[in-house]
Amino acid sequence: MLAPLTGDDARTADRVGGLLRTPGRLAVAFSGGVDSSVLLALAVRELGAAEVVAVLGVSPSLAGDERAAAHRVAARIGARVVEVTTHEGDLPAYRANGPDRCYHCKNELFARISTEVAAAHGVTAVAYGENADDVLRPDRPGARAARDHRVLRPLADAGLDKAAVRRLAAAFGLQCADKPAAPCLASRVPHFSEVTPAKLKQIERAEAALRRLGFDECRVRHHGETARIEVPVAQLGRLAGELRERVLAAVREAGFRMVAVDLAGIQSGAFTLPLVEVRRG
Repeated sequence: MLAPLTGDDARTADRVGGLLRTPGRLAVAFSGGVDSSVLLALAVRELGAAEVVAVLGVSPSLAGDERAAAHRVAARIGARVVEVTTHEGDLPAYRANGPDRCYHCKNELFARISTEVAAAHGVTAVAYGENADDVLRPDRPGARAARDHRVLRPLADAGLDKAAVRRLAAAFGLQCADKPAAPCLASRVPHFSEVTPAKLKQIERAEAALRRLGFDECRVRHHGETARIEVPVAQLGRLAGELRERVLAAVREAGFRMVAVDLAGIQSGAFTLPLVEVRRG
């Protein structure tokens, strides 16, 4: 059960809630991350659980740990989850892995929601968790897919940035309030290197092993036979020091031959930002 909101949090929730009122049921594109979780909680608060469907897209790009965590968050919110199998991996444009890869993934998800979920659950509108900070970033082609499908973005339209979203998550008592960003597994593959199920499985296995070693926030970038590990800068010492042998063994067991550590630490948009910035320039 969600904790009740008071004061400024309640007023913020009411502001977002006013943007969620639609005839029929609302589908929330749900991943278990903090943005979509807060959006789902606000939708249930405003409309009631019976009028909201959390839609979780399932494909090889979704790690098993993330899938399980999403179900736990939805259970805390009291929302029902509908899993939809997406087939972006069948699309040549997605596998080609250009800077617009996320467009093809989100377009597939929203298309599935508009057909399969809408028909089965009486859904008349779809919303997703873009926030006001996301709007300012040039490396989010998935936003174009949302516009193409007329998907609502109530967090952004209400002016909620990432900090505001995390405050609401904490106020609701959601277990994902402090969860690090967890982009899909395909984001670890360099652009123009083909995305394949085998690569995604290697990445998933390596990152799961790192989390078991205590690195809750990590990325394993796939460079052929080489894994390039990113962790927060403050944890580089543990990674390359006391846990070096265990990290090396775990990542090799996932299928990589060589293991490198990126001294820059965690980097959001590491592959996409340089390309879109060059294009803009």
